[in-house]
Order: sequence, then C-alpha cells, then structure tokens
Amino acid sequence: MKGLSPEALKEVAGYFQALSEPARLQLLNLLREGDCSVGELAELCGFTAANASRHLACLTREGLVEREGRGTNVYYRIADDSVYALCDLVCDSIARKIERAAGERRAFARARHATKRVAERTAKRTARK
Repeated sequence: MKGLSPEALKEVAGYFQALSEPARLQLLNLLREGDCSVGELAELCGFTAANASRHLACLTREGLVEREGRGTNVYYRIADDSVYALCDLVCDSIARKIERAAGERRAFARARHATKRVAERTAKRTARK
C-alpha cells in the first residue's frame, strides 16, 4: 500500500469492507465450489433471496464475483480467485494468534497452580507449628 493515493486507499478499504461481513464470506466459500444461483445460495446460507442478493451486489461492485443471467435466474461465480489466498492468510494469522493466546493461558494456569501449591505448603507448615 506504500505510496498509494488517498483515492486508491479508499478502493482498498472498499475491498476489505466487502469482506468484513460474515455473510459475504459464507457466500464466497460456497462459490468456491462453482457457480450458483441466488436462490441456491440463499437456501444454503439460510438467507432470504433478497438478503443474498444484497450481499452479492456488494461483492460484485468490488469485483469479487461476477453475475450472469441464465433464463429467469441469475448465477454468480468467483471473479477474483486471489480472495481465497487473502482469506487463507488472514485465517492463518488468526490461528497463530489463538495458539499464542492458548499458550499464554496455559503458562498462566501453570504459574497459578504452582503459586497455589506453595501457599498450601506454607499453610500446612504454619498449622503444624
């Protein structure tokens, strides 16, 4: 992003904003398998057709999906496969963050347990005196 104009940064932000909605990510995941109609996507996601269409319109504006009319139905497909590489990078980053946090929680629990054992031993010694 280095050296991008404010207008270009707005475009980048719009792209990320399109990906900021879990429903849109769900739609993108379904489209990974191939073309789908709005009705199929809505049913698979548990959305109304209108809600699915609204999210798909946003993804279309950002160039992530393409639409094609076939008879009375509209079908969508992925227009930019690189979105999956980006999402995989983000998911890997989140997984590492969760693993670090889990390690920190385990270390905290071990330290807390050790402190508790010392306190119990001290209490026993004091009670014997």
